[in-house]
Amino acid sequence: MRRADRLFQIVQHLRGGRLVTARHLAERLEVSERTIYRDIADLQGSGVPVEGEAGVGYVLQGGFELPPLMFSRDEIVALVAGARLVRAWGGAGMARAAEEALIKIEAVLPEAERARAGAVQVHAMAPEMTDDVRATIDRLEQAVEAREVLALDYVDGAGESSLREVRPLGLWFWGKVWTLVAWCELRDDFRMFRLDRIRGLSPAGRHFAPERRRSLQEFYRRRECGEHD
Repeated sequence: MRRADRLFQIVQHLRGGRLVTARHLAERLEVSERTIYRDIADLQGSGVPVEGEAGVGYVLQGGFELPPLMFSRDEIVALVAGARLVRAWGGAGMARAAEEALIKIEAVLPEAERARAGAVQVHAMAPEMTDDVRATIDRLEQAVEAREVLALDYVDGAGESSLREVRPLGLWFWGKVWTLVAWCELRDDFRMFRLDRIRGLSPAGRHFAPERRRSLQEFYRRRECGEHD
């Protein structure tokens, strides 16, 4: 959980005039009590009316409300346009999350900003995004997060097919084309695989531990330095 999200959750737990202990908050938010003490001190320092002390508990004074989200015109355009692009070009899970994010953003905006968000005329269409492509994006994104080695049935630009076992590291979108950045066990090097050339993928039955020389950071470093395969 991000720290900003944790601070928001602490305020929510303290609502209602109940005395809440740091231990209870730490258990609910899966952090240490020391982290809760620091967060409470930061909330108090920023003007949130939290009363109490360590070893006793904390309570939020009645009548306190978090201020509504405020965005500039450019920020609203960026948020709405970005969500629409993800909804059009992302995986199925990304598309659903983008739609839900738009709904949540509009729900907490003041009326004037809500109208501004609805008036953003930036749209995206992606007829090329079939259900199969969206499912592939979601599957690869999950594999990246889980550090799951995958077996790919891949066809290169010359039409040659090969079977590869890869360590998926990240997804890049180039505008109509998605690519997977991965460490290829066959080539013992970094490779980029176009998703529209992946004919099949399946789990290889194992996971990989992070390694500096096979990391996404190393891939970026080599690109910046002009190093080639």
